[in-house]
Amino acid sequence: MKILVLNCGSSSLKYQLIDVDTQAVLTKGLLERIGLASGIFSYTSKGEKHVTECPIPTHTEGLQMVMNALVDPVTGVIGSIKEVSAVGHRFAHGGEFFKQSVLITPQVLEQARSLTDLAPLHIPGNIMGVEAMGTVLPGVPQVAVFDTAFNLTIEPKNYLYGIPYEYYEQYGIRRYGFHGTSHRFVAKKGAKMIGKYWKDLKIITCHLGSGASICAIDHGKSVNNSMGMTSLEGLTMGSRCGDIDVGALLYLMEKANLSVQETNDILYKKSGLVGLTGGAQDMRDIWAGRNNGDQRCIYAFDVFAQRCKKYIGAFAAQMNGCDLLVFTGGIGENAWFMRHAILQDMDWLGIDIDMELNDHTSGVDGIISVPGARVTTAVVTTDEELAIAIDTYKIITAK
Repeated sequence: MKILVLNCGSSSLKYQLIDVDTQAVLTKGLLERIGLASGIFSYTSKGEKHVTECPIPTHTEGLQMVMNALVDPVTGVIGSIKEVSAVGHRFAHGGEFFKQSVLITPQVLEQARSLTDLAPLHIPGNIMGVEAMGTVLPGVPQVAVFDTAFNLTIEPKNYLYGIPYEYYEQYGIRRYGFHGTSHRFVAKKGAKMIGKYWKDLKIITCHLGSGASICAIDHGKSVNNSMGMTSLEGLTMGSRCGDIDVGALLYLMEKANLSVQETNDILYKKSGLVGLTGGAQDMRDIWAGRNNGDQRCIYAFDVFAQRCKKYIGAFAAQMNGCDLLVFTGGIGENAWFMRHAILQDMDWLGIDIDMELNDHTSGVDGIISVPGARVTTAVVTTDEELAIAIDTYKIITAK
């Protein structure tokens, strides 16, 4: 069965066509600058990359371009659009409505629309993708997979903020946690790698990339996540601040005479590793700068590592231990030097790393802890698109 997986933003659209039976990616691509004067459509098919620059006025017209590419006589990968059995959509936020992936109906779409205030940069684009797909492939089932759903098992003691309770009741202000699809996927995969069932384990998953979060998973349930109501809270990220004293933020807004929108722009786009280094957010560049004595790269590298170490320790304390520690995401899978820094001096927890294995494990699945370590530590490659495709398949085939 072939399932099209979409991640739609307000002016961009990523897609993969996945054969769920073989778990093979048949083709993938990206549409950028939708709605602007000049758009870009790039995709990889049969091992070759194709790039077209042309206007992409709307998501509907962009998706029609995708459909045409899928069945192109030369570069296409399927003989007919009818081979697309379903469409799975990544939704950034499900609020408290959606605790699992769901078949998209008009009612589901309206509920999702009501959550726009929680993710104003993402949900409108997610919805546009669903509506456009309904026009391009009418009648084909569509499924919504929510990035927050896995974390809705977190209890009030971990999701409530210390502000007047009525703000939670009125506006839904609470910790939701993100990257749930990835955390769930690598927890299951990591447990399978060591011959265990994930619901028998206490697992800490570290999804480290330009966006980064750590999740505590106790016997199959998320019990805490470093991200909060938004994707700003928690770890220091590529261009996002992570944890910050709200009082310091209010002080900054007053001193620098910043508007809410200007502050939002600073926290999301000009902070994190970018803010600390003065422009660099690729961990490889920061590592090189650190080795060359660049003080700001040293600060950025150490801040990132220490924040990760703090959350791993905190979540292990909350679960009274950890059986499996997983690293995934662009940094988690590839930056052996960052894993090395994070995992130093954590033997108190039972973490004992074979540094030779760690330093030679990059972009592949592998165990990096020594045999017999109390905590098994693993590098596990994530695949959120495959996870979405699998969820979609299960929903449309459920009886």
